[in-house]
Amino acid sequence: MRHIRIGRRFLAFAAAAALTTASFPALAQGGPLAPPGPVDGRITLRATSVAAGVGYTWGDGTLYWRHHAYPFTVKGLSVADVGYAKVTATGRVYNLHNLSDFSGIYGSAEGNVTVGRGIGGQFLQNGNGVQIRIDQVSHGARLTGAADGVQLTLR
Repeated sequence: MRHIRIGRRFLAFAAAAALTTASFPALAQGGPLAPPGPVDGRITLRATSVAAGVGYTWGDGTLYWRHHAYPFTVKGLSVADVGYAKVTATGRVYNLHNLSDFSGIYGSAEGNVTVGRGIGGQFLQNGNGVQIRIDQVSHGARLTGAADGVQLTLR
């Protein structure tokens, strides 16, 4: 098994993700967030996640906004995570008024379990107020804990 060194950048990312989740009480308390209005855009993404205690996710996706396609990268962190999963997901984007508001660390407080092939969903929100409703289909075996953070960055 290959060992993964946790560097300062990773720990800084973990701290930022935890603060982002704490900044949104509705997410942190697991309360439902109603869609804030009309859908402003859509996303598709593909990611891989591996974990043994603290997990790491990486991948890419595409934001479809105002008749254009914008590629982005996915980097994530999860706490109390065990296993491996390949994730393909689609989502609806809300409160995206400026393209520059899309990039950032999105927080969520929903856990999910995937064994074999699972279907799950969650709301993510970044510090710019952009919200994404993710409808995902996962492959693999994975147990995700209480606090996730994912960084989406336009290329």
